[in-house]
Amino acid sequence: MEIKNLKIEEVAFGASIQDIKVPDVLKKRVKSGLPYFDCILGGEGFTPSAVSLFTGTPGAGKTTMMLALANALQGHGAEVVFNTAEESLYQIKMTCDRLKLRNDFKVGGENRIPVLLEGCEKIRTGAQKRPFFLIVDSLQCMDDGHFNTGRITTATAERALGLLTSYAKEHAINVIVIGQVTKDGKMAGSNKLKHMVDSHIHLSVETKDVDLKGCRVLETQKNRFGGAGHVVFLDLHRGGFNEVARVSAS
Repeated sequence: MEIKNLKIEEVAFGASIQDIKVPDVLKKRVKSGLPYFDCILGGEGFTPSAVSLFTGTPGAGKTTMMLALANALQGHGAEVVFNTAEESLYQIKMTCDRLKLRNDFKVGGENRIPVLLEGCEKIRTGAQKRPFFLIVDSLQCMDDGHFNTGRITTATAERALGLLTSYAKEHAINVIVIGQVTKDGKMAGSNKLKHMVDSHIHLSVETKDVDLKGCRVLETQKNRFGGAGHVVFLDLHRGGFNEVARVSAS
């Protein structure tokens, strides 16, 4: 799929719905290369311009899954940037080596959103024939630049997510943001974050079902473009994830 260096124009207020022409780039789904991840998105993969919030209980394997996704997307024809403000890039590299991830997705360790997007633009414009993905680990570590001192408040995450969302919509690219959760599995920060995104995907550990106990449960809790309620059970081992079972909303 060829992606030109375009910007999606805004539709003027009061325009006739019949006069609106949807850009071709928004009509073409992008498969991830991970069947279980495409499944929870409704079976067709990512919709260009969509912003996804990815949460998970502590120890469920959020970073492992996002690195596997970055590797699969890059190998499936996308250009991917994995930016971490949580771990050092050396730690990320060691994890990739353990998982035997061999595709050359790009990495960064930037916590300032304006600087991050500037770097992404250089990579995105240099790979115009490839769908572009930005994975951010994690939202609560990012600084939107509102305060010159770098001070982070409870509203920082909302402003940071707003900047990432505007970037995704403007250029028809995909952004996946890891969101932190508390020890009891609740989303850290404002619930407004869930309303700002197009999809909310959650990873947890099964504790009740005897046969599936210990499996990772990947589920879509919100999806504007593919329906919610899709669930996949995964086994997590040293080399990554293996699918065990899936439950479809349909």
